[in-house]
This record gives sequence, structure tokens and C-alpha cells, in this order.
Amino acid sequence: SRQFEAFNKLTAYIMHDLKNLISQQSLVVENAKKYKSNPEFIDDAVATIEGGVLRMRRVIDQLQQTSPQRHNEKVDLNKLVIEAVSRCSDKTPQPVASCSESEAVVVSNRERLLMALCHTIRNAQEATSDNGMVQVAVEQNADEIRVSVNDNGRGMDEEFVRERLFKPFDSTKGTQGMGIGAFQVRETIRSSGGHVEVSSKPGEGTQFTFVMRRFR
Repeated sequence: SRQFEAFNKLTAYIMHDLKNLISQQSLVVENAKKYKSNPEFIDDAVATIEGGVLRMRRVIDQLQQTSPQRHNEKVDLNKLVIEAVSRCSDKTPQPVASCSESEAVVVSNRERLLMALCHTIRNAQEATSDNGMVQVAVEQNADEIRVSVNDNGRGMDEEFVRERLFKPFDSTKGTQGMGIGAFQVRETIRSSGGHVEVSSKPGEGTQFTFVMRRFR
């Protein structure tokens, strides 16, 4: 049973990575029909492809390692939030970052953590109208750092958060989603020694918070 559980979790990670890469490449192909003669588009397309190649190399590298913890490193969450907000600024509502005044460093797998943050921001954007609000804030105290993604979108009821939000392969997006994103986000934060907090009300919005140990 433990072996099957580990296999299912590994499959979920790979499927989610492949889904993201296919979405990126599909966007390049679609835009190429209109912008292929634009030098700026060519530069962006090459950068997107390079990023996809790098990500898949990291996935393969992780599969070849006996312990994913080998990839952990010191990560400045202020810089990570700025990068994630920049990546997600191509959709509305555009997220706004509010960083901590001092360095906010944790030990984690940087690539996985960035993917988890981007996924959470994307979910907030999808749940919020174009003229709504998505804010990403970094706060810290002596022991922990909190990264919160807040939106004023459609929200979720308590039963959904409790019973379904983190359940693998249970999605409200139909064929557009595989129901593993929130599960992967939670597992990424847990693997860094942290946890995820969710506060949401239908019609009012959601706050999704990563709580992680501060590196000293």
C-alpha cells in the first residue's frame, strides 16, 4: 500500500509538470501564427522553450535521485514572490506583491516552491473577475515566514476546503484540470517543514497561506 501511494504521488507530480509544459508550448504555437515575424516574440518563444527544457531536466534529475531533499537550498521568499508575480502578470487581475522589509529566507526546493506559488496565484486569478484583486504578501516574525495569496473572488465553502480542496484527482474544473495542483502545493510546503492554511468564504474571496520555518 505504501509503494502504491508513493507511485501515485510521483505520477501526480509528473502529470502536473507535463500539463504546465504543454500549456506553455501550446501558447507559443498559437501565438506564432500571428507574431512569428516579430523579433520580440521569437525572443520570448526561445526563452519559454529554454525554461521548459530546464524544468524537464530538473524533473528527470529528481527522478534519478534517491532523496529529493538534496535539491533544497536557501530561498529568499521576497525575490521568489516578485518572480512569481511577474510570471503571472500576463493575466488579469494582475497580482500585486507586498514584500517584507527584511530578508525572508527559508530552506526549500526553489523550483518546486516557485511552481507552488505560481499555481496558487493562477488559481486566485481564475476565481476572480478581471477587475478584482489578487495580492501576494510576505510577512515574518522571529520563527516563521508567511506568504499569503489573497483574492476577492468567488471563494469556497468550508466543506469543500475540508473535504475536497487537497484531494488528488478531484477537480471542479472538469476536463480543464486534473485536481492535483492544490495537493502538490501542500506537499511541496510540507516537504519544506511547513504547512498550508486556507481561509475562504463564498462570494467574498480566499486567503491561501504558506507557513514556513525561517532560516537563521
